[in-house]
Amino acid sequence: MSYLSEVADLQISKYANIGALAILVFDYCITFEDEVHWTWSRPWGLIRVIFTISRYLPFIGSGMTAYAALRVSGPCPPSLEENIIHILSIVAAEGLLVIRTWAFWKKSRKLLIGLLIYSTATVIGAVSMNILPNHQLISNDVSMIPGPCGFESSRNAALVYAILAQFECVILILTAYKWFHDYRDSEIHSSIVVTVYGGSMLYMLCIIAITVTNVIIDAAFPVGFTNMLDTLQLVIHSVLASRILFHLRSSDSRAHESDIPLMVSAARYAQPSQMQTNETKSETSEV
Repeated sequence: MSYLSEVADLQISKYANIGALAILVFDYCITFEDEVHWTWSRPWGLIRVIFTISRYLPFIGSGMTAYAALRVSGPCPPSLEENIIHILSIVAAEGLLVIRTWAFWKKSRKLLIGLLIYSTATVIGAVSMNILPNHQLISNDVSMIPGPCGFESSRNAALVYAILAQFECVILILTAYKWFHDYRDSEIHSSIVVTVYGGSMLYMLCIIAITVTNVIIDAAFPVGFTNMLDTLQLVIHSVLASRILFHLRSSDSRAHESDIPLMVSAARYAQPSQMQTNETKSETSEV
């Protein structure tokens, strides 16, 4: 790798990160009305706290990454603080996905315990890989650009994203299983059922796609590209996790207005056989 090619690669990475910040700002503008309608009128609780973190903390993390990309002189940006904010933002977004999956499974206590244990193991594993820059588990290219403030990451980041992708695949599989298990042989084929499960799975596939792309880039691409989708990873998690929450609450409202016996809130997820024999109940809790 030549010096000029690495400089060009870094420039592309910086442009990609600035573009991802623009996507975050744009999405916030077009979904602000949904946020006001579906969250601001709700009391503060665990779900709203997690949502607020996943919704607003990425602005700080993305801003710090943008500053690092645009910096031309002065002290090095605080990379440790930036990494912590990125991790907290992604963990919060994944937390919303865990709560949604738990709700789909009718608030199963066993599933919740399993997901919490697996989530904790995932976070510990990912953080451990991230704080071992001097112990390269994947061979690292040597940067041709001198200085301590390079806009590049360790090849270990590929393993971090791989661990995250595995966790997200588990969440997707649990959602898909619940959809097909509960509704495949049911007479209930309402558009709301398809919207709730199908929409959530589509968003999850998008999240997994960007995570897997980061695995490939960090593991196989030239070192100058290792930070190319750093901000986009953060933005996609924040944007789609928020949209899933808005989606669920909107579908829940439409279900009650249409007298369709489908609970898309965390309060209850009845089996199709139960829903056909029980009257529609107009009770809604958070999610």
